Amino acid sequence: MSTVRRKAGTAALVGFRLMPGPLRRAAVRVGAPTYTAGAVCVLEHEGEVLFLWQPHRRGWSLPGGLLGRGEAPAVAVRREVAEEIGLDVDPGDPVVVRVDHVDQGIDVVFHVRLDHRPSLELATEARKARWVDPHELSEEEADRDTRGILETLRAAAEPGRPGRLLGAAD
Repeated sequence: MSTVRRKAGTAALVGFRLMPGPLRRAAVRVGAPTYTAGAVCVLEHEGEVLFLWQPHRRGWSLPGGLLGRGEAPAVAVRREVAEEIGLDVDPGDPVVVRVDHVDQGIDVVFHVRLDHRPSLELATEARKARWVDPHELSEEEADRDTRGILETLRAAAEPGRPGRLLGAAD
């Protein structure tokens, strides 16, 4: 890289650092892809997971929804579970984060293991609920996001592929 280009890049980065916060955020939003952020709760009892049928989804899905502006994922998932099925949960820490680069969505996934199956109060969004072993839920039955979340959970349970040095970047 030429010295002039490197110095111009450094000057641009210093200028960016000196911008007021709102202007910096606006500049990043213009140049960066926009993603939606959601929080999802896997409620499990004896190997079966609670799935919901909701009119705005294409197939069975997990309780959860989009984060409100400035809302923490744990707060959002607790709110969504209460709204959708009438349960108050302590979601604990997230177990995995799924990034869907195709639909530009990010899902923070929580996993709550239950010692009994509670009574559910389905809200207007959820029309039906069922407990199913996630391995027995066919691809046609679950919506695309739910399939991706379940696959991400399965992959997280496997040992990860370690990184390695490929050589010098060109």
